[in-house]
Amino acid sequence: MNHELKCSLADKKKYIRLWQVAKPYLDTRENEIHTRISVELALRLLESEGGSPEVVLPAVILHDVGWKRIPEALQLEAFGPRASSPELNRLHEVEGVKIARELLAKTFYDRSLTREILAIIEGHDSRSRALSKNDAVVKDADKLWRYTCQGFRIDVDRFGETFQEGLARLEDHLEGWLLTASGVEFAQDLLCRIRQVCFRHYPMR
Repeated sequence: MNHELKCSLADKKKYIRLWQVAKPYLDTRENEIHTRISVELALRLLESEGGSPEVVLPAVILHDVGWKRIPEALQLEAFGPRASSPELNRLHEVEGVKIARELLAKTFYDRSLTREILAIIEGHDSRSRALSKNDAVVKDADKLWRYTCQGFRIDVDRFGETFQEGLARLEDHLEGWLLTASGVEFAQDLLCRIRQVCFRHYPMR
């Protein structure tokens, strides 16, 4: 997926700066890969659903920086089909807001947008309903990564699932996870790709 954001060179530079300062916080839980793919998905969603790139893109870039504060040995207790410690998942949101506030200030990001960006990050997993269109786009970009072949492979491997179990998990949550019509449509298309391509990487068990 190659989606060009229609914005000025100055805008592109500020997103690149934000990515650079966020990157040290994304070297856990496969978050650098996850965030890169989620940004591409957010661009697709912005094209079809609308919303503000100035809010959505920084929120996507920074939404998972809080995982850096959760010990890696505990992370699988916080998310996934066998999660047992939802308080740790909530903690990554709370810590993520603290880190994101610092990074937005460090890059001199538009202060008038910071409050909305932080509100999105603060509930991107724990809040089931979207506060706004921007929030819905961020939530869907975050969840849609699970439907990409790369995201699917990472999740199936770390959750210890078979191909069939991973596919069933995605199919069962198709409506519940995604909030926008485009998000559901994209997920359905990506599921078709998983069925056609990704299964080749897994033995039938």
